[in-house]
Amino acid sequence: MSAESTIPSMMYGTAWKKDETARLVKLAIKSGFTAIDTANQKKHYDEVLVGEALNDAFKSGAKRESFFIQTKYTSKDGQDHRLPYDPKADLKTQVRQSIDSSLEHLHTDYLDSYVLHGPHYRHGLGKEDWQVWEGIEEQFEAGKTKMVGCSNVSADQLRELSLAAKVKPKMVQNRCYAINGWDYEVRQICKEIGATYQGFSLLTANPQVLSHPFVLQIAQRQNATPAQIVFKFSMSIGMLPLTGTTSEKHMLEDLKSKELELTQEEIDTIEKISS
Repeated sequence: MSAESTIPSMMYGTAWKKDETARLVKLAIKSGFTAIDTANQKKHYDEVLVGEALNDAFKSGAKRESFFIQTKYTSKDGQDHRLPYDPKADLKTQVRQSIDSSLEHLHTDYLDSYVLHGPHYRHGLGKEDWQVWEGIEEQFEAGKTKMVGCSNVSADQLRELSLAAKVKPKMVQNRCYAINGWDYEVRQICKEIGATYQGFSLLTANPQVLSHPFVLQIAQRQNATPAQIVFKFSMSIGMLPLTGTTSEKHMLEDLKSKELELTQEEIDTIEKISS
């Protein structure tokens, strides 16, 4: 397998799309998205329908290497009754069964990123988390994913994982709140360990930023939407933003946000809003 995949500037998130998943992923690809995030978790995602959309793109001539495909291992506590692995198997076996199922769903023989959906506990990492991580490391070493990562982690959990893991996390995906300094502590650890921070719920978690007079003023001056300003800001501080919009208009607008320009003063001011 070749080196790590090129990191995209924006990713399309597929959570909570249900029966509309395939249609919306096809629309996202048509709009210009090349990075797709999903999870092998029927409770909130439909990975099979994500794969259906990707397979249509492949059949139409799109190259696998032109896409960045990321999915996740979700523990039993985060699943409903539709498990992608044998619940009686040991955790490392569950990871292997889950990733093999994902590869089949997504019509690919490798992933660009494979992510632990979340630790078992709110604080610290338990023995279960380390068993799962060892399973993820084994799948990385087997060549099934180009990089590994974690999601829904605290700064302390990420620090613990990055210090002790044999294969370090290269992707960290968290819900990102301006009120917490846009997840400042976790972002700083990402910089230290050379990981990419992925921010989700950037719009829904931060309505006060979207309506802030300073952001509205920048948006008006740039002939852009407040959402575009937030996405451009996130890119400017080294973040890979996710969008889960169901609107083609917003998909196109979100992708165009990378073409905007913010001054360092504007970036610094937005970073301090609500923090």
